[in-house]
Amino acid sequence: MSNNKAPQKNSYRFAFRSSIYISLVFVTLLTLLDYLALISVPVYILVGLLLISFTICFSVIQYRVKRFIYRRIARIYEDVSLIESSNFEDQEIATDMRTLKEQVERFARNKKTEIETLKVRENYRKEFLGNISHELKTPLFTVQGYIDTLIDGAHKDKVIRKKYLLRAQKGVDRLTYIVKDMDMITRLEAGDMSLDKEDFDIVELVEQVFDQFEMKAAKNNISLVFDMKYEDKIMVHADKERILQVVANLVVNSIKYGKENGTTEVAIEDLINNKVIVRVTDNGEGIKKDYIPRLFERFFRVDRTGSRKEGGSGLGLSIVKHIVEAHNERVYVDSELGIGSEFSFTLEKVAFNIEDIEVIED
Repeated sequence: MSNNKAPQKNSYRFAFRSSIYISLVFVTLLTLLDYLALISVPVYILVGLLLISFTICFSVIQYRVKRFIYRRIARIYEDVSLIESSNFEDQEIATDMRTLKEQVERFARNKKTEIETLKVRENYRKEFLGNISHELKTPLFTVQGYIDTLIDGAHKDKVIRKKYLLRAQKGVDRLTYIVKDMDMITRLEAGDMSLDKEDFDIVELVEQVFDQFEMKAAKNNISLVFDMKYEDKIMVHADKERILQVVANLVVNSIKYGKENGTTEVAIEDLINNKVIVRVTDNGEGIKKDYIPRLFERFFRVDRTGSRKEGGSGLGLSIVKHIVEAHNERVYVDSELGIGSEFSFTLEKVAFNIEDIEVIED
């Protein structure tokens, strides 16, 4: 047992009650003998014997309980300290059964919660490793296949050589894209990525994203539109480059899973407390409710067949979540299978400044 003894939390209830019972039995026995005229004991002596009996019994019982139970419970505390993150030696060791029971039950509940959490994390770790292995394996095998074919003699044909090199380059680009996204998420989670916040027009930023992906949307005859005509600027305070990436990822995701001749609509609405919410809505495939809680996990895909025909790193929504939360804002999703999906996030709106108003003199 450790030399560093923990403070004791003594309970005298057991010794007190036991002493009363023993004293009462002893005095009752004397009274009974007096009643049967076997002995003659004055009342004041009975009272004195009761007090003396109680004192002796209390001292002996308390000492024995303390010695007998405390040493065994102290060993239990030491054993528990080996698996407990906190040090039990700094806690009071209770010899009271009720207190000890509460401590054990609390310890068991905490351990059960920790075990369940570890199981969830372990399942997530296994799934994550499987996903990243699949994501990296596909482009790696593609690149390897084209290079092996070229080495085997296909490089002599200029047409095939150029075609295979271009395809291999696409595979390398995909690997680079995945690694960059992984690096960004890791830095965001670790808090290593600083945000360069500034004031900018969110309407102009959305228009910039529309221009960037106009051709991609046109391939599926998907229209990129606002919910209304925004004639005035809507100024927000955030990291412009990161928010550009958020909007781009949401728009690309909407195009990817949107239906042909569909629409991707962006709305910007005011909220209370100097906040705006940006909504990206489509009328595409929609998402099952069972999948929604996992949408922002790394590499999670609604397509459970494992198809990668749409490309991408599988990290887009995870990056969206981390960037938005790095701004201390919230991201939301609402979807109904077969009808469409809406992804939205909040931003800090630039406070209205009376000094910015131009005074026009007559």
